[in-house]
Amino acid sequence: MPKGPIGHGPGAGRGPVEKPQNFGETMRKLANYSRRYIPVVIIALVLGAIGTVCQIIGPDRLKDMTNEIVKGLPAMVHGKPVLGSVDLGAVARIGWLLIALYLGYALLGYLQSWMMANVTQRTAQRLRESISDKINKLPLSYFDKVSYGDVLSRITNDVDAIGQTLGQSLGALITSITLFVGALVMMFYNNWIMALSAIGSSLIGLVLMMVIMKTSQRFFARQQAALGDVNGHVEEMYSGHIIVKTYNGEADSIARFEKYNADLYDSGWKSQFLSGLMMPLMQFVGNFGYVVVCVVGAALAMNGQIEFGVIVAFMMYVRLFTQPLSQFAQAFQNLQRCAAASERVFGFLEEPEMADESAKPALLGAGVAGAAAGAAAGSGLAAGSGSAGRPVRGDVDFEHVRFEYEPGKPIIHDFSAHVAAGQKVAIVGPTGAGKTTMVNLLMRFYDIAGGRITIDGIDTRSVPRWNVHQQFSMVLQDTWVFRGTVRENIAYAKTGVSDEQIVAACRAVGLDHYIQSLPQGYDTVLDENTSLSAGQKQLLTIARAMVQDAPILILDEATSSVDTRTEELIQKAMDALTVGRTSFVIAHRLSTIRDADMILVMDHGDVIERGTHEQLLAAGGFYAGLYNSQFTLVG
Repeated sequence: MPKGPIGHGPGAGRGPVEKPQNFGETMRKLANYSRRYIPVVIIALVLGAIGTVCQIIGPDRLKDMTNEIVKGLPAMVHGKPVLGSVDLGAVARIGWLLIALYLGYALLGYLQSWMMANVTQRTAQRLRESISDKINKLPLSYFDKVSYGDVLSRITNDVDAIGQTLGQSLGALITSITLFVGALVMMFYNNWIMALSAIGSSLIGLVLMMVIMKTSQRFFARQQAALGDVNGHVEEMYSGHIIVKTYNGEADSIARFEKYNADLYDSGWKSQFLSGLMMPLMQFVGNFGYVVVCVVGAALAMNGQIEFGVIVAFMMYVRLFTQPLSQFAQAFQNLQRCAAASERVFGFLEEPEMADESAKPALLGAGVAGAAAGAAAGSGLAAGSGSAGRPVRGDVDFEHVRFEYEPGKPIIHDFSAHVAAGQKVAIVGPTGAGKTTMVNLLMRFYDIAGGRITIDGIDTRSVPRWNVHQQFSMVLQDTWVFRGTVRENIAYAKTGVSDEQIVAACRAVGLDHYIQSLPQGYDTVLDENTSLSAGQKQLLTIARAMVQDAPILILDEATSSVDTRTEELIQKAMDALTVGRTSFVIAHRLSTIRDADMILVMDHGDVIERGTHEQLLAAGGFYAGLYNSQFTLVG
């Protein structure tokens, strides 16, 4: 019924990390939401840290192996080489210890990754379930101010970002810190002079890396903005290419595209060039560190201050010391991205919900099946809690109804009307008069600000929403056909529908012959490979409404988007559908509602005229003016 704007996803491409407004508070919420998994996360992080310790110990044991081998190398005595004896037993023992350490590092790292992947995907799964449950509890007024695309982005892009970055960043952060601190400690443990030399050489690269990152972020921001301009322009020009050609706007369109494209090229190559410097720079820092370690180590070895094995160990520690610097920066960026996505998801989950109506009795002809359906829809109503109730006749009363989307700005001022069961009521008026709003209020998509609406004398606010919705079938201007068989589309959300009922409904609307011509008949899957015309889709939705067999029917501009011949077919189908049901028809084509039992003419939220078609024409008022103007335009 309400039509919100359709959102578009963000353009692809690398860019600056979106920063959350409150990093600490958001991560606290995420930790609280995932508290059942915290013990597993702690175990995984401890295993990762222990594995990293195994990696840190490795170079020190390699130092011992090197020294054992050096002891057995030939020595020059009085100008003659004298062979030593290599202790192969000691070398073998150290070798097996190294194998055990590196196997432990690999195994523990695998266990950490496996556990974190499970935790993060379980968290993402629960978040999707929470969002899906939340959507059913949000009032329709929320979707008036938030685009559908934005909600879809939260359930897909944002949840995926949490699942992908949380496990990677937490594990990488712990292992990077452990590796950095452990390598630093081991370097000072072996030789403080060489440790300071290695740190000094790494700091030079770190400063250069920070300068490049700060500069590249600026160009990435420009690139994202330019990418948005290009995508937006192409989308606009493609969707409106007929208008562009009609008004000879190709030259202007091409000029604007070339400007946006040039901006994208300029910012794109600069950002990619600068980010491409990071890897060579890190390799330079590592190689420069090796050179410094070899030169300083050689000087110290010549003076007898260190053994040769220390130089070998330091060459590995330099790599282990510089490696966490880039990993730490990447992990923190991932955490920032995770927090920003979490902020959007939790902001959605904390939106005000509709009031809990699980305690309200189902008085409108609902039985156990209806109560179970309500529970399944997320109303929280326990199966079997509804009362059997008598079948709904379809008497509808509006008693001094008032409504406002925003406080102090009323849309419906004082609306009253009585609709007897089985009557056909048409609601007409100019755009923005409040026609669709009245139907939304009748179905309790919105709550009224004053007065009351009753069905068979029962106030719709005294029963759960699902119980109200159960009394309605609806055919809208915008047809909705989902991926599934023809049979599943017609029997949507209604249990116990027989094949005979589905076929009978399709015959009644004149759709059976076409369905029988499809490859699998009623079992044909409706997807992009199965073409249905706008009229056929509309007939399918009318058949769906017939199968629902609800006592009250709503037809909202159901023939406004089809040609005249198809309109006649749809009109006949709708006439058959309205028999024996209370019907509310919203129409701009006034010729389609001449047989209505009552016509309500609305303008600026008020009913300004009411009566039959003949009565309103005879009165010569607002309705007569609308009706005559349509035929004047046709003429």
